[in-house]
Amino acid sequence: MISDKIQEAFNNQIVAELYSSYLYLSMSAYFESINLKGFAHWMRCQVQEELVHAMKFYMFVNERGGTVKLSAIDGPSTSWASPLAAFQDAYAHERKVTGLINSLVDLAIPEKDHASNAFLQWFVTEQVEEESSADEVIKKIQLAGEQGGGMFMLDRELAARVFTPPPETATL
Repeated sequence: MISDKIQEAFNNQIVAELYSSYLYLSMSAYFESINLKGFAHWMRCQVQEELVHAMKFYMFVNERGGTVKLSAIDGPSTSWASPLAAFQDAYAHERKVTGLINSLVDLAIPEKDHASNAFLQWFVTEQVEEESSADEVIKKIQLAGEQGGGMFMLDRELAARVFTPPPETATL
């Protein structure tokens, strides 16, 4: 059985993960509007990843006998000054999510909720990859410069990203 404290915190995290998905969908729309289709595709893959994260929390709360309570999702930004600014926002957002995950771990430990702590360790590891991915694109944009051929090459590279759901969530 999941405690009320953990249930509330996990419900909040479901909304945070759905917001992440919503934010990346908005970033995808921004990239479409400036004709960077590869960047837009990369963000749509990120949308799918965040939906999987939300569903992992959703399923865990249900499996532990809890109740999922969804709440409103705030509207994300809809425009950015540049592709670099959008990815800098994505990186900052992933750092924020890392803090949220760490706070959940910090809650599970004193609650002696070993199942939740074990579940959260996947997210701890996942956030390292999430931050690294956004930071890698930032560095490539900075190297390429935001004008000219380098951006088109990067756009083509980002178009090649393939979303592969984790095996345990392939049937969500």
